[in-house]
Amino acid sequence: MNVIVLLAFILCLLMVAIGGKQGVRSFLSLFLNFGVLFVTIFLMTNPKNSPIILTFVACTIISCISLFYINKTNSKTITAFISTMVTIVVLLLFITFVTKKLMIQGFGEESTEEISIFSLYIGVDFVQIGASVIIMSTIGAIMDVAISIATSMHEIFYRNPSISRKKLFTSGLNIGRDILGTDTNTLFFAFFGGYLSLLIWFKDLSYSIGEIVNSKVFSAEMTTIFCAGIGIALIIPIASSVNAYYLIRTREKTEKLS
Repeated sequence: MNVIVLLAFILCLLMVAIGGKQGVRSFLSLFLNFGVLFVTIFLMTNPKNSPIILTFVACTIISCISLFYINKTNSKTITAFISTMVTIVVLLLFITFVTKKLMIQGFGEESTEEISIFSLYIGVDFVQIGASVIIMSTIGAIMDVAISIATSMHEIFYRNPSISRKKLFTSGLNIGRDILGTDTNTLFFAFFGGYLSLLIWFKDLSYSIGEIVNSKVFSAEMTTIFCAGIGIALIIPIASSVNAYYLIRTREKTEKLS
């Protein structure tokens, strides 16, 4: 426990030293987002509550904390928030459909020994829980891309106020293409880092490549990576179009008033 407190203290010092007041807000937002996740998980245990609706509400609150609380309310965070919400809605519908078709919900046979003493009749829809887990795993990457594109496009617009909407949108896409590869690889290596022990266990049990690929644990995590990649790919044109529309619309209103 002392090590955890020490690491948290070091992280806080670094974030304050580098980010100043914004670093303090970023550090506090970690605990705020954790609180949102904790309350969401607690509410999901009630069969009367829909995990999908709870996930959407949680993602909305997390987006508000991560965008408006840390970076304050401005045109960049507003467009990033709108882009994030549009992408989340599309992903919720898509991921719910995918989890039903792939049947990756629940526990794999690798977890049989650990859960054998517990009752599985808990009245919770594991299909929706599976979809919620995937969405929660992607929200951070989606917001990261959304604010990166919003900030870059705003800077391009202010440097070149006469730029056309088409060129501004194309610039957003070009920025997104550079982000796409790195963020997708980040998710991929985060999976292998978190599940390295599982892969070693697969090797010790002499799993074949086919058995590894078809195991529920591996399939569920790969589905999460692919869905997160789809979310990152979707947010690029969505954020580019939202920012291009907002910036050009603002310029047109300014010209009319003048």
